[in-house]
Amino acid sequence: MRKNSFITGTFITTLCILITKILGAIYVIPFYAVVGNTGGALYGYAYTVYLFFMSLSSAGIPLATSRLVSEYQTLGYVKAKKRTFQLVKKIVFLFSIVCFIIIFLFAPLLARGIVGNISGASSIKDVSFVIRIIGIAIIIVPVLSVYRGYFEGHRFMIQPSLSQVIEQFVRILVIIFGSFLAIKVFKLNIASAVGIALLGVSVGALCAYFYLFDKLNKNKNKFNKQLIKKNEPIINDKIILKKIIEYALPFIMIDLFKSLYNYIDMFEVVRALVSVKYKARDAETIYSILSTWGAKFNMIILAINSGIIVNLIPNLTEKITKGEYSEANKSIIKSVSMLLFIGIPLVFGISFLAKPIWYLFYGDSLYGANILSYYIFVGLFISLATISITILQCYKDYKSMFISLFIGVVLKLLLNINLLVAFNKMSLPAYYGIITATIIGYLATFIINFIVLGKKYNVKYEGLVKSLFDIIIGSIIMIFVLFILSFIIPIYSNNRIINLFIIFFYGICGILIYFVYSCKIGLFYVVFEKKFINMIK
Repeated sequence: MRKNSFITGTFITTLCILITKILGAIYVIPFYAVVGNTGGALYGYAYTVYLFFMSLSSAGIPLATSRLVSEYQTLGYVKAKKRTFQLVKKIVFLFSIVCFIIIFLFAPLLARGIVGNISGASSIKDVSFVIRIIGIAIIIVPVLSVYRGYFEGHRFMIQPSLSQVIEQFVRILVIIFGSFLAIKVFKLNIASAVGIALLGVSVGALCAYFYLFDKLNKNKNKFNKQLIKKNEPIINDKIILKKIIEYALPFIMIDLFKSLYNYIDMFEVVRALVSVKYKARDAETIYSILSTWGAKFNMIILAINSGIIVNLIPNLTEKITKGEYSEANKSIIKSVSMLLFIGIPLVFGISFLAKPIWYLFYGDSLYGANILSYYIFVGLFISLATISITILQCYKDYKSMFISLFIGVVLKLLLNINLLVAFNKMSLPAYYGIITATIIGYLATFIINFIVLGKKYNVKYEGLVKSLFDIIIGSIIMIFVLFILSFIIPIYSNNRIINLFIIFFYGICGILIYFVYSCKIGLFYVVFEKKFINMIK
């Protein structure tokens, strides 16, 4: 175990999160084959409820723990750091139990609000069942997140990152084998298969928890290797609790606002699509793509963002604590540049290859590839909004942060149905209106936050604007060359194996085109440090 620098830590964390998300994308191939669109919708309903209650019980706790531990670590307050860890574990466990009880008791009410009396949709009984199953994870995952935050606050990035890989791997094993045995061997219904799959969230989290628990106990001395302040002030539980609430509440509100986007869709999409003459089964299929199957690909973009944010928070907190605001601004520009450098060409590429990608994972679909080609951009705008919110949170500018989040959600709520109807009247897919409303909401949040950062905290964007221009040009050149190439080598096949080779071929070509371009104009060397580049070499 050793501490990692900002760039190295970001690389390690992002790599592990990417592995986790890629595993999360791959498992849907067999899972979809077993449970289909009906199972996907049930899985999406349960997971949306789970994310909301995770926001109430622990969202923000790992990042708040990381930030406060990093702060006390920088100041040399050893006792306060240890008390923080113990106190947060107790608080999180208490909230988790309360949320589990609420989920278990009110699952039927939530289910009725989701599906109502729509003919042809999933039953209230099935939706209630899967919601109760996912509730078990609420007891385990929050405590696991506290351990991750404690490691990250000390700049130990490898162990919490590996724990995510372990959690995902175990979870996928339970999902694939559990759902397969439920349907094919024991001949259970779809709801039972989805329930077993959702149980994988709890089992995976439990395995990751034991891994981190073991690492912490075996390496206690490495957590205490620091400059200890001899005259450390007395910091009692009340002071720590106040700081945890101060640091965690904004993160909780961020996740709650994000969940509101999903809740708006969950309560509106199916009914709104039915109102514009879509069949109930088609409407539920579209929702399952937006909430589960298509959303899996957005996780790849969000993984990159998560890797950056996990390292940005302790790094930025340390610089702000020391009053090094110029260095803090450099970290901000560096983190956003990295996100744009990787994220923009990635979403362009996935959008371009949407048809073979969708067929490889899910087979033929009336809506899948069409939705994915546009929906993939949502992941980029969520990432931009999230990183801008995180930066404001580090500056403790909660007012500006909440205003931007509130405006984004209000825009989503106001535009969701209106754009759906408008797109339908223009003979465009009605669900494009839903996706557009989401993009506008997150884009508004990002723009507001960056205006605030520029005016209040003197963050300079000249270099970032130039890099953004170069990144967009490079992405356009990449897609243009791939488009020309598609006249020679087909971009789609009715055979999954051939589609795999098509994706691999075009992916490698796209990476090479973009990488050569970025090196030629010096963009790659602007975004990444020489030390990091030498390490990769």
